[in-house]
Amino acid sequence: MPKRLYILNGSNLNLLGTREPHLYGSTTLPEVAAQCARRAAEHGLTAVFRQTNSEGKLVDWIQEASKRAAGIVINPAGWTTTSVAVLDALLAFGGPIVEIHVTNIHRRDAFRRHSLVSQAATAVLAGFGPQGYVLAVDAIARLIAARAPSA
Repeated sequence: MPKRLYILNGSNLNLLGTREPHLYGSTTLPEVAAQCARRAAEHGLTAVFRQTNSEGKLVDWIQEASKRAAGIVINPAGWTTTSVAVLDALLAFGGPIVEIHVTNIHRRDAFRRHSLVSQAATAVLAGFGPQGYVLAVDAIARLIAARAPSA
């Protein structure tokens, strides 16, 4: 049975492809989800891809992942800089976590440059556009494989 990979997305990412395309590109979130599912399958993983505009729902999904997923890729979006609740849920997760941002947050407004979530992340990818999700799937697959017991 393939291992599960949760790919979780925070607020406003449902607007990817239409919101500020000069920053975020024209690729939609459903297109990103399809790309991630294909790449995850290439690594023997099943992708569970979700987006919410509710912080509590994101926390619920992270807690669910603690029971069902080998790893998490997360784009916390607006909760990157503000959510202790998301951070605490991620700190309770036992597997690898890759934090992703479509833009390079370090070249953005000063308030976007500090990520609370990074305190729980195994690795961070930022600034690769929507293609960063596929890179994150590749990275998390390697991190999951590195944790797997030897046969």
